[in-house]
Amino acid sequence: MPVNPPDTIDCARRFSFYLDRLLTARPALAKQLAAELDQPLRRAQMERFADWAKADSPDALIPLLRQLRQAVMARLISRDLGGLADLDEVVGTISELADFAIEQALRVGRSHLAHYGEPIGDESGEVQELIVIAMGKLGGFELNVSSDIDLIFIYPESGETNGSRKLSNHEFFNKLGKEIIRIISEPTGDGLVFRVDMRLRPYGDSGPLVMGFAALENYLITQGREWERYAWIKARAVTGDADGLAQLARPFVYRKYLDYGAYGAMRELHSQIRREVARRDMADNIKLGPGGIREVEFIAQVFQLIRGGREKRLQLKSTRETLALIAELRLLEPEAVQELTEAYAFLRNLEHRLQYLDDQQTQTLPGDSASQAKIAESMGFADWAAFLDGLNRHRRHVTRHFEQVFLLPTEGAADHPLTPLWRDILDVEPTEALAELGFSDPQGVVRQLRGLAKGSRYQQLPVGNRKKFDTLIGPLIEVAANTPNPDATLSRILSLLEAISRRSAYLALLSEYPQTLHRLASIYSASSWVSGYLTHHPILLDELLDARVLYATPDWPQLTAELEQQLANCDRDIEAKMDVLRHFQHAQTFRLVSQDLAGMWTVEALSDELSQLADIVLDAALRHAWLDVPGRHRDVPKFAIAGYGRLGGKELGYASDLDIIFLYDDDHPDAPELYARLARRLSTWLTSATAAGGLYEIDLRLRPNGSSGLLVSTVAAFENYQRKEAWIWEHQALTRARFVAGDATIGEAFERIRHEVLTQQRDQALLRDEVTGMREKMFETHPPLDEDVKYARGGVVDVEFIVQYLILEHSHRLPELTANSGNIALLAVAAEAGLIDPKLADGAREAYRHYRRLQHMVRLRDAPLTEPSDGLIAHYELVRTLWQQVFGQEVRYA
Repeated sequence: MPVNPPDTIDCARRFSFYLDRLLTARPALAKQLAAELDQPLRRAQMERFADWAKADSPDALIPLLRQLRQAVMARLISRDLGGLADLDEVVGTISELADFAIEQALRVGRSHLAHYGEPIGDESGEVQELIVIAMGKLGGFELNVSSDIDLIFIYPESGETNGSRKLSNHEFFNKLGKEIIRIISEPTGDGLVFRVDMRLRPYGDSGPLVMGFAALENYLITQGREWERYAWIKARAVTGDADGLAQLARPFVYRKYLDYGAYGAMRELHSQIRREVARRDMADNIKLGPGGIREVEFIAQVFQLIRGGREKRLQLKSTRETLALIAELRLLEPEAVQELTEAYAFLRNLEHRLQYLDDQQTQTLPGDSASQAKIAESMGFADWAAFLDGLNRHRRHVTRHFEQVFLLPTEGAADHPLTPLWRDILDVEPTEALAELGFSDPQGVVRQLRGLAKGSRYQQLPVGNRKKFDTLIGPLIEVAANTPNPDATLSRILSLLEAISRRSAYLALLSEYPQTLHRLASIYSASSWVSGYLTHHPILLDELLDARVLYATPDWPQLTAELEQQLANCDRDIEAKMDVLRHFQHAQTFRLVSQDLAGMWTVEALSDELSQLADIVLDAALRHAWLDVPGRHRDVPKFAIAGYGRLGGKELGYASDLDIIFLYDDDHPDAPELYARLARRLSTWLTSATAAGGLYEIDLRLRPNGSSGLLVSTVAAFENYQRKEAWIWEHQALTRARFVAGDATIGEAFERIRHEVLTQQRDQALLRDEVTGMREKMFETHPPLDEDVKYARGGVVDVEFIVQYLILEHSHRLPELTANSGNIALLAVAAEAGLIDPKLADGAREAYRHYRRLQHMVRLRDAPLTEPSDGLIAHYELVRTLWQQVFGQEVRYA
């Protein structure tokens, strides 16, 4: 759309008394504005605005900076009100002006103090630079047009200057800080550049104007308050050591765990603001009033405080960028984020129009009708009433979402009806009440509750933790009572509560989200194994918050991309990467087990998902462990992982070990040592227990020559071994093997070798004797007991041996048997080919399914099978019959 500068400027002057006065007083500025209105006034033009190098004294710089601000404001007001600039341009330009002014003031202020020399650090012996930290909206690069700028001054090291008139570094930087403030904020005939607010510095107005790194770090660790964590989210170094500042401040702002305690702190801060708004009758304040700018910022920042330590992408400065990422991560519904984003843009545009009127730092709606008419028209409304309707619609959206995120009936809420039961547990024996609730052993429940109340862990809890703990007991007794096994469920939940009692963030999560208690009770009731898993990894409580995520079918490509992003965010922090892998694996396992308990998966399908998860983790661990290998000669290793056993057959359970081998194909002279080093590192990555727990146990004994063999093998050596040296039992193992992760070319070679080895023609009698002999050797370590569904005669291992024998005996003329499609499918292939009786094959397939389901149930109950059912015995008998047909001999027992 063509720009008509005179019309655009005249329009802007109608809506801005400040612009009208400015252009009337400075006709040359009006002429320049008309000539350049079609382009934003950004950093490059600011640098060309004057010969800044010649402005080498405060007296020379002060008027130039104020004239620059006038030019920036004239361009911004005209472009914004004329529809030529969007919100990004407005806040970006004014933020660039503030950064530029700070840099120029620092340059001239430093020159003004040159007679003191340079400040030298005691530790490094190097010249020290002042770090000017932008807080608030300037820190987020989203300053408003008439804003104060919130600054903090920091310097790295103590020491003294090296000039003829020596000062301590603290004194020097204190003088420099005062000079910067004066240059920017001192009023002159041209006004000022920005008002400077230093109240966010440590100790506020009573604290020193400048502070060293060590003092700042000590303050944040020992005295930093929750509201300061909120403020420091946006901290940005405009000058000086930005990396050093980030490393110092990040641990204060962002916790390594999910910090749900941030809700309470943010809620209290908001309550203070609301009380102040009410006291000062500020309901018309679009920043601090209900549904205002501050509430949108609080919504964005509470998610940053809670999750920013784990999800580093949330460590952003900009409110709108943070909201967009919140939508991407599905922390809020995209529709909610869209409403918040639209409201934020509306409110920020309105804020600017209020400030354009008279260049005043205000966010309050005008009371006079003339100004109201100007504001309504400048916002695109026909009149004030229509404008108020639009404004109130956005404010209602903000208020609704704010209350959904923050609302919790805490201080004023009535106690839960069962709270007195816990409060009086040491004085009263509430067995009758517990029996009425459905507990079968109320005296046992009372003993556990009393043991908990008398225990040193509970007695030594901080007051805040104990208060949260006490409020949770009543609701937890209630939800446990509504499960099929209330006694066991409550016992398991109390174990969890005791385990997390010193972690206020987890207690806060359960308090902030009462709906999680029902899901928690359901899961703890259904499976002792899952309850133990969650108690051991309480960080997974976060997974209970959103049923949509918890019960969503895994989107493995998307999850893989998210995992890679999280690993990339760790840079070269190995421990952080290992924790990311563990958090990812634990979270996906917990989602799968929750879906399993809800009946969403068959055992076979669940095993496929768990195997896919292992594949993803192994691939990621391999690639990132390689980056930790010193002296590596290529970016991508020519290295692969092959899976055997349950991993190879895609039959993983929740706690299965991973049988794997490592292969490489690289003729570089250092390859053997480098890949051996990679294998050792990879093993460490997979098996080490970190603060985030364990990942997988691995078994490497299926590699060539077993435990005595090399940790890694070349593809050629592996092929030679399989063809010339491998035992029959090793070829049996190869029937359930597949390429899992790493170099695809090596994976193709592995699959080729596997196929060629399995399709070799063998001596039938020798093969039969080897396989049956191997089965009998197992009796020494695993007696074939009927209550052991895996090793019983006719059980899991017998089905697997039958299939393995059929593959090794017949795949030279029936290569379909080499497909890695699982025992159930391969039994059908063998039956269709006439190798085994179809009825026996169908029975064995059903028996194997039954065994898998039974093993799965035993794992979830975390209790062994005590007495086999008649149906299980019948399955054993059928498989034994098939064994006799295949091997031509009676089933032998230990």
